[in-house]
Amino acid sequence: MKPTEPNRIPALAVLGPTASGKSALGVWMAEQGMPIEIISLDSALVFRDMNIGTAKPSAAELAMVPHHLIDVISPSDTFSAADFLNHCTSLVQDIRSRGKVPVILGGTMMYFNALVAGMDNLPPADPQLRLTLEMEALASGWPAMHRRLQALDPVTAQRLKPNDSQRIQRALEVCLLTGQPFSGFLQRDPQQRASLPILSIEPSDRAALHRRIEERFLTMLEDGLVEEVVELKHRYVLSSNMPSMRCVGYRQVWEHLHGQYDHGTMIQKGVAATRQLAKRQLTWLRSTPGKQVVDPLQPNWIQQVQPWLLQHIDQLKP
Repeated sequence: MKPTEPNRIPALAVLGPTASGKSALGVWMAEQGMPIEIISLDSALVFRDMNIGTAKPSAAELAMVPHHLIDVISPSDTFSAADFLNHCTSLVQDIRSRGKVPVILGGTMMYFNALVAGMDNLPPADPQLRLTLEMEALASGWPAMHRRLQALDPVTAQRLKPNDSQRIQRALEVCLLTGQPFSGFLQRDPQQRASLPILSIEPSDRAALHRRIEERFLTMLEDGLVEEVVELKHRYVLSSNMPSMRCVGYRQVWEHLHGQYDHGTMIQKGVAATRQLAKRQLTWLRSTPGKQVVDPLQPNWIQQVQPWLLQHIDQLKP
């Protein structure tokens, strides 16, 4: 395996569901002296001032090893898969120019798919059209907008839920701007897919992962997650349809603060939503070819995977 091979990304990927131990592994790699810098593969960590609910690395962890694509935009902004692709491609080159190995670490599989499968030249966002679509959605509801998308692009509509406002809006925007279905822009030719070594962190016991998720969510609440969302509401102009407030945990706290349910129900919904996220992540990971799998529930799992990591880090050195 050489970084110069065609369709080979000269980086290492560490993927896993939420609460599986990815961040701890990244810091451990740096502590072991591995010459790495981390590129965050996380659609929530890009937002500034969203620290507790995203399990953002601590100041000490950020000082231990350089992290990229963390705290890059306001919670009122958006960061698409295309944005990730552009930033990540540039970062891989920058990190290697410093003699380090890029480690793409996280669990946002939409971003990772954009990296390996590619994306065609999607049109940039059109603020006026977006406003028009938002006004139509206010009048008729997102399920109606989903039905409209179904007529224009049934392939994309089939994989989106009727209330997935962010993705429905973007798909409609692309359809209306280009006259082509959004699904037609997504590259899916297996011969064109890029490759890179992948370490997949996959817990063997779903119930144990669920307990971790619940414990972590309760800890986030103890650490001030509700207060963090209150502060975000004061500091920024936010709405429930913005990507930042659709993040797992933040969405449930937002709805609780707006009187949709009580504190106990918020906890139940927050834990359930995080478990559903982990289930989707694991489903995607298990269909990913060419990966090295490690079970984070096994004793000394990090030490078990150390030889594999050292081998690939050595091969990827610039």
